[in-house]
Amino acid sequence: VQLQASGGGVVETGGSLKLSCAASEATRGVHSIAWYRQPPGEQRSFVAGISSDGSTHYTPSVEGRFTIFRDNDPNTVYLEMKSLKLEDTAVYYCAAGSGIILSSMGNPNAYAYWGQGTQVTVSS
Repeated sequence: VQLQASGGGVVETGGSLKLSCAASEATRGVHSIAWYRQPPGEQRSFVAGISSDGSTHYTPSVEGRFTIFRDNDPNTVYLEMKSLKLEDTAVYYCAAGSGIILSSMGNPNAYAYWGQGTQVTVSS
């Protein structure tokens, strides 16, 4: 599975962005998809994930502000980000894996496929 992340950019504090993760094959019903992010000088960390059956999981710092979802396109997963904060600045990566249970979504080793990152910069 090849993944293509896009949609990053520069936005002011409180603004919104929508990231897309386009897969080379359908992921609905097959793969879990997650978004991770890596701020400058820090390690990559889990942001949000959606399982093959549509269940979602978020890291607490984005709960209520970010939404991960699929629409009618079975190959694409979106991350809608609202009320962006300075600390959301990072390179965002999407990842895919099969057979991942909800409680394991935060484990990067569970994902076999990773896309390139897309930069999100939140400015004051």
